[in-house]
Amino acid sequence: MSAQPTGLIAEDEPLLREALVRQLRCAWPELQIVAQARNGREAIQQFEAKQPDICFLDVHMPGVNGIAAARHIGQRAHVVFVTAFDQYAVQAFAQGALDYLVKPVEPARLLDTVRRLQSRIKSAQPSANLDMLLQLLSAQLEKAGSKAPSYLRWLRTSAGTLLRLIAVDDVDYLRSDSKYTVVAWRGEAGQPGEAVIRLPLKELLTQLDPEQFVQVHRSVIVNLRAISHVTRCDHETADIHLKHRKEVLPVSRSFTHLFKQM
Repeated sequence: MSAQPTGLIAEDEPLLREALVRQLRCAWPELQIVAQARNGREAIQQFEAKQPDICFLDVHMPGVNGIAAARHIGQRAHVVFVTAFDQYAVQAFAQGALDYLVKPVEPARLLDTVRRLQSRIKSAQPSANLDMLLQLLSAQLEKAGSKAPSYLRWLRTSAGTLLRLIAVDDVDYLRSDSKYTVVAWRGEAGQPGEAVIRLPLKELLTQLDPEQFVQVHRSVIVNLRAISHVTRCDHETADIHLKHRKEVLPVSRSFTHLFKQM
């Protein structure tokens, strides 16, 4: 273990990778990020070249995933998994021998992880039962993957030179705007915002989880979790009122059947 702790970050989404680097600088200024990787294969190569003390590995990466990279690294470094799927990790990490972060990474959770890592480094405590936990996590992933299709989890939006990665769960609704789509989402502290994505609404609909997102108008898709209540109007139409926004979304006659029981 070097005098100054060193780290590797493996994440296939560049914006998320850069965000984690920034968060770690705030939560753990002494940690030196000596390597970054876009996939598991690069993570293995960078690990062998740099020999970092801590590896932050995205579970889902193209080619060699984070679990396979962790198997290669073994006990030679402390491993922290980064995942968008909390349910995959809970059972595998219940013993606390390894740690994980759920995307998007929350500062408080990251700080807890940093403290545990600092304690393990100070006591020279290895990651216990690594092989067993990796096998359990792999089984959880395979089980979940066999049950559910893969839906869109992030939206890349742009405004001038600003690029933003928005978690789908933070989206309240999407509105068609010619060849583009306006994304109405909630940022930090739940503040409402809007951004533009260069995909038509029709194409986005096929990539979203139908149990969470439904089309309510030819130009509007709404996140069911963002709905406060629905009011019925004349001519078999309706209006959707949102929990965190003032605007009211129209429901056309073709889609009012979705809310018959509401």
